[in-house]
Amino acid sequence: MDIEVLGACRVMQTGKSVVPSAVKPRKVLAVLALNPDRPVSVGMLVEEVWGETPPPSVATTLQTYILQLRNLITSAIGGPSPDMPLGAKSVLVTQPGGYLLDTQGGSVDVREYERLSGGGHRALEKGDYEAAADLFRKALSLWRGPALADVECGRVLDVEVTRLEESRMGILCRRIEADLLLGRHHEIIGELFGLAARHPLHEGIHLQLMLALYRAGRRTTALEVYQRLRDVLAGELGLDPSYELQSLQGALLDSSSELRLDQPLSLFRVRAPGRY
Repeated sequence: MDIEVLGACRVMQTGKSVVPSAVKPRKVLAVLALNPDRPVSVGMLVEEVWGETPPPSVATTLQTYILQLRNLITSAIGGPSPDMPLGAKSVLVTQPGGYLLDTQGGSVDVREYERLSGGGHRALEKGDYEAAADLFRKALSLWRGPALADVECGRVLDVEVTRLEESRMGILCRRIEADLLLGRHHEIIGELFGLAARHPLHEGIHLQLMLALYRAGRRTTALEVYQRLRDVLAGELGLDPSYELQSLQGALLDSSSELRLDQPLSLFRVRAPGRY
């Protein structure tokens, strides 16, 4: 079974989709797909589908949804086989207190994303910026849109989607950091302007944009970016820019040697990624 959740939900068995069209069975499958090869409790599935007000027939209804998923899997595999002697029940397995989606060694995009991201972090820590940028770029290329874009998410899925989207933004910022360390400031200015427009309160992105502009010989524009961000933060949140951004502004005004390409970005990295 191959699973993709970094975009629309795709769950394929022997090359055939087993994603139901109905909203609630799709939610059940999405929770299982986000936890491949791991038991998922009945309580978690109930919370996702019905929240705090499950119907009196919740157990029977959930079993009906599981049966619908198994019927889709049966249609894909065509019945029992030596590898799946119980047919669909070998794939969507009943566990004590819950269910498990057995991928049978298939691909899972989140696993590959996390593997590549982890490799990028290790390469960045070792100073191998080329490898880090490449690994982060490959990790980001696995995304096809917002996580579970075609699933009506409840509380359980909302938490997981938020986690994945936060991770995506973090990896994007680390990839840009690696590109800056490689001297690719000219190449990424356009991308950073677009990101800053989409995330007008994200201090980390604005910091990277300011640094890229300065290194591209556009100090005045970099200072204008700081001024706009300061106005937005004050107007919408009543906050001043972070210490790191204020330090970068001072360095820009002084044309500090700390802004040279050979200086570590940790001098100005925003330490509070939640401020955006």
